Amino acid sequence: MTAGLTPDQLTDAMPFARALGVQLDTAGPEEVTGRLDWAPDRCTAGGVMHGGALMALADTLGAACAFLNLPPGTSTSTLESKTNFFRGVKDGHVRGASHPLHTGRTSIVVQTDLFDAAGRRVAQVTQTQAVLRA
Repeated sequence: MTAGLTPDQLTDAMPFARALGVQLDTAGPEEVTGRLDWAPDRCTAGGVMHGGALMALADTLGAACAFLNLPPGTSTSTLESKTNFFRGVKDGHVRGASHPLHTGRTSIVVQTDLFDAAGRRVAQVTQTQAVLRA
């Protein structure tokens, strides 16, 4: 496991997440939390936050969670990501929390739950990360 990294250091390691505006709030092996504010340039038709923006938030949180659960001397890469969308987001922000479901020798599975500003579930993402040996 990689210890001692702050949420800002983890976000800095993912330039796309930083450019998109993802903010990591907490980062530990058991939970990574963060948020993405609604903005017009993150939307599709009708002012609804784009699914790709929601998936990018979930992928960022999930990747950080997987990274924090890696064995020493390994890295990770996403093998699979499955998203269920439950409602649109037209204002406010989206909060997310990632938790490991499985931390094995060859793979890590993470679940990320996304909620709108009112606390309603927006999406749930399950991703499988490969554990890559150097």
